[in-house]
Amino acid sequence: MPSTSPVKVLDKSGQEIVSVGFDRFGFNSEVPIDALRSLYLRSHYVVTSTSDKVDGDSLDPDAEEQQHAKFTKGLSAYQSKSIFYPEDNSISYTTLARFPPVKLLAPSQRKRVLVTGGAGFVGSHLVDRLMLLGHDVTVLDNFFTGSRTTVSHWVGHPNFELVRHDVVEPFMIECDQIYHLACPASPPHYQFNPVKTVKTSFMGTLNMLGLAKRTKARFLISSTSEVYGDPEVHPQPEDYWGHVNPIGDRACYDEGKRVAETLTYGYQRQDGVDVRVARIFNTYGPRMNPYDGRVVSNFIVQALKGEDLTVYGDGTQTRSFQYIHDLIDGLICLMNSDESRPVNIGNGDEFTIGEFAELVREIVEKVQSEAGDRPSRRVQIIYKTLPNDDPQKRRPDTSRAKESLKWQPRWTVRMGLEEMVRYYKAKMAEGSL
Repeated sequence: MPSTSPVKVLDKSGQEIVSVGFDRFGFNSEVPIDALRSLYLRSHYVVTSTSDKVDGDSLDPDAEEQQHAKFTKGLSAYQSKSIFYPEDNSISYTTLARFPPVKLLAPSQRKRVLVTGGAGFVGSHLVDRLMLLGHDVTVLDNFFTGSRTTVSHWVGHPNFELVRHDVVEPFMIECDQIYHLACPASPPHYQFNPVKTVKTSFMGTLNMLGLAKRTKARFLISSTSEVYGDPEVHPQPEDYWGHVNPIGDRACYDEGKRVAETLTYGYQRQDGVDVRVARIFNTYGPRMNPYDGRVVSNFIVQALKGEDLTVYGDGTQTRSFQYIHDLIDGLICLMNSDESRPVNIGNGDEFTIGEFAELVREIVEKVQSEAGDRPSRRVQIIYKTLPNDDPQKRRPDTSRAKESLKWQPRWTVRMGLEEMVRYYKAKMAEGSL
């Protein structure tokens, strides 16, 4: 029998995680973890019809609630009830009957926040958090890699606005804070059109910094660990200048982000713009594009489909992985702190890619076993040639984040992976993966 008991999440010290965020720097970012999980672990159309398309009366509401009680914990009233018809692979969409409860803030506390790239993986989780906290959020996205479905549960809410727009073109709005996340971040996406990637990093950042200057908004740019290139220093502190190939396959992204940082500090020195720079290390979690070529989503999807896990190289190259909620905590802390130097936001727990593949295989088998699924064979781990300019080591020195922001990762890689496996498993069950 599949387990229906609530899924508990334990942090690195073994304590149960019941909320994410902090009340720090005059900005309270705490929200219950159940409220967040109900927005992403329960899919938008997981209800599967067992009969002809009539009105959904064939669905068993008790079975449906039991199946999702472990994730939503009484928050299912705020979920869409769209119906998936497996016989012809179609969906009957519904809109939300009721939005999730959001904090009611006094006008003096409520921020007008612009999130560029807000329909992407990181952006959508940031939007969920800011919306639940009661702020006014405008999302700007051209949907090159983002998707409307990641934020569609907020469309129509009086505090929310979704605008289809490319940041390469100027945009005018009144705002208090700008989270500038817009840029394709995985190699297949940013190498698809290298000129566009550089243009997005430079022109997009130029336009958003101009907006911050005009509105006197605080500006945070999501930079990347890729500014360090294939590092000769390990772990990488913020004052390391990097070891980057300026004409390689990855240069459009690496050098694009480096020049975006240069531009950001140019505006700070020349025009007094209030800036923050977050150098984000490998992050994973629900809503990651399963086909964007990143190691975490690759491994999980391959294992769930019963395919062998593909490791590029000999598996000895190392990576450190942080869970999405830790990253959002770090971004919000940085935005509201007084730290204007670049800050690494990442998890110092380092794995070889070979070890990581074994961990993913083990967790997928655990989740399948709990659900009563027995695969016909155990997936194997196979090795292929390493791509060009792939860094051998990548681990952040997060001393500055610990000292300035009082921030450090709370989620273990194992707990984060388990949650992500459940998300992808639900997407496969509903026919969208």
